[in-house]
Amino acid sequence: MSDARALLENGDLAGLIRHLRFNADGMELREIARLMEGAAELSGFDDMRDAARAMAREQEPQQLYDFGYACVERGIAFLAIPALRRAVELMPDEPVLVMELVSALERENRHAEAVAALEPRIDSLEPWPARYLLAYNALFSGDVDRAERVAERLPAPEDRQWLPARDRLARMIARAGAVRAVAPLDARDLRGWHFTLAGSFLATVSPYGFEDGMTGRFAYMSDGFEMCRRSLDRLRLVLDAAERRPASVGLLPDRSSMILGLVAARLFGLPAEPFAPGRPDALVIAYDLNETEVEGLRERAEGQVLFEHASCWTDPPVVSADVTGFLHQIVKPPWGERLRMSPGGEAETLPPDERPQEELAAEIVRAVPEAVEDDGAPPDPDEVLAAMVGAVRGHWLTGPRDTPSSPGPVPSSRFA
Repeated sequence: MSDARALLENGDLAGLIRHLRFNADGMELREIARLMEGAAELSGFDDMRDAARAMAREQEPQQLYDFGYACVERGIAFLAIPALRRAVELMPDEPVLVMELVSALERENRHAEAVAALEPRIDSLEPWPARYLLAYNALFSGDVDRAERVAERLPAPEDRQWLPARDRLARMIARAGAVRAVAPLDARDLRGWHFTLAGSFLATVSPYGFEDGMTGRFAYMSDGFEMCRRSLDRLRLVLDAAERRPASVGLLPDRSSMILGLVAARLFGLPAEPFAPGRPDALVIAYDLNETEVEGLRERAEGQVLFEHASCWTDPPVVSADVTGFLHQIVKPPWGERLRMSPGGEAETLPPDERPQEELAAEIVRAVPEAVEDDGAPPDPDEVLAAMVGAVRGHWLTGPRDTPSSPGPVPSSRFA
């Protein structure tokens, strides 16, 4: 019995999906189908069960497409790719198959492969969305020059629903052009690509495991008062370099954002008031945008700046901050429940810090900004960030706060 079959027989569906994620590209389609028929039966997913059963019997384009479509709809796009790739091999000029393959590849952040699937067929496909997707995936794969060339040939869309996508692509390409004057914009330039794709300045590039797969992002982050202070000091650096002078601090309603907002008000000497979407020149402070109310933040008021201290890159928020403290997968705030090692060497859980918000804010104000340790990463002095801000500030705070759904050309290791 194969490892995958054993996982299915034991009812370990999560283990089966993990196994298939790493092995499906080298497996026979019929075997994948049989495994997913059983998994879907156990899960009660009738659409997936039926599509898998049909593909187990016959691997013609229709069965391959139906299975791939079901995988995309069920959030396992990686498993759609082998089936859809085979369908395109059988019918290379069928637009529906090509576009569904591109959709699956894009959802898996396999942008270079999406470009390879689209480019040979681009002249036979409708420019919207095919040529747009070619430019988009070229950019997210790190090929700015190709993205520019393709975008230049992109006609105005006849359907107005594509106008926001066209404008967003144009802003990203323009930001890339500005960044390239001061940064390499290569597969290690996390800050440059973060600004290009999200329109956000990244305050801290993590040095931990930089050369071992993290490339500037944190995996697990146990946050501290010192790191909070560092982020706000770097926010001040960005505002000064961009010559921005907020008039007030906008307080978001969750406890963590409220604490950090009170700190910002004290450090910057600004009045603090509850966030109001239309208030101009407000500095809006969020600890984690996934943990607060974001209504009214996608469209910015005149002069408004949105700061997020801890931003999850594996589950990005629905709006992108204008300044990001750091990128993480999991974060534990300084006042939340925490795990530490006891003097005896055993793990123990500390309860949340329930002190009043004002008292916690005062402790951050008094904290010495945390010095990020050198772990083999490129140096990240204040001058590097300030130089980038000064060079590209004309492309900052433009358009709505769109969030990229992909980490882009700079990969990082992540927890499964």
